[in-house]
Amino acid sequence: MIRTVEAEPHVSAPVLAAYSYCEAVTGQQARNFAYGIRLLPTPKRRAMSALYAFSRRVDDIGDGALADDVKAARLEDTRSLLARVREGAVAEDDIDPVAVALAHTAEIFPIPLGGLDELIDGVLMDVRGETYETWDDLKVYCRCVAGAIGRLSLGVFGTEAGARGAERASEYADTLGLALQLTNILRDVREDAQGGRTYLPSDDLAKFGCSAGFNGPTPPEGSDFAGLVHFEVRRARALFAEGYRLLPMLDRRSGACVAAMAGIYRRLLDRIERDPEAVLRGRVSLPGREKAYVAVRGLSGLDTRHVTRRTVRRRA
Repeated sequence: MIRTVEAEPHVSAPVLAAYSYCEAVTGQQARNFAYGIRLLPTPKRRAMSALYAFSRRVDDIGDGALADDVKAARLEDTRSLLARVREGAVAEDDIDPVAVALAHTAEIFPIPLGGLDELIDGVLMDVRGETYETWDDLKVYCRCVAGAIGRLSLGVFGTEAGARGAERASEYADTLGLALQLTNILRDVREDAQGGRTYLPSDDLAKFGCSAGFNGPTPPEGSDFAGLVHFEVRRARALFAEGYRLLPMLDRRSGACVAAMAGIYRRLLDRIERDPEAVLRGRVSLPGREKAYVAVRGLSGLDTRHVTRRTVRRRA
């Protein structure tokens, strides 16, 4: 069993200030993520904000306009900072609020900090301009940049005492991360193409006549772009179905957080499926009221009960 931390220990003023900074970063830059973590108790919400703020820093280096060698050097600097956190060498009055908040989080929650090393590895793959021949190749990247975040988050959430199948919780968290990342890849296919990046596997692009890429608001001539999108949507749905098996293992509010974040992406997937070419015209998103509905649904436990019923039927 992964232990969970519910009681809030005393938090010093410098650490509170560091967490406040991380929560501000999260609220400004991660609206989908922020909807979910609002449902958590304060210690867990702060911890998730610290994880997000560090991850955001890594992503921003990879997405920035610096030369690739400079990006690589800065990513290694960030890895060195992570090593200081791991060694307990970050003081409460350190000038880097993200490091302070992450160090405190690592003290009170059993987060696998190696997951952040994996994130750095994944962003370095972006910097090197790696492409992916097969889904198995792409999964390696997705596990670094998203599966690892799922496993880190599970360190904050913990699992309920006596939860059936809890030994597989980390696996399900990882799979849910893959589902979220594949949805991101579909949503951002045009934006990524304009930035010179292609994430969808070359095998899949060739199968549907899309090897020419996505640099315009319409699909490549003669391609079956809708077929490609529907193929990837089915893959993402299978990943969501597997990853959702995590929900009954979590306490109510942690489960609500996961259900809200995943639910927003599942609804994005629905929109993409209904109108595949929308991803070539602009970014597909959900209105705030729909996100709020997903959050309420998560808090109600509807998704968790659905997964539990499905699991019971499967065992019967």
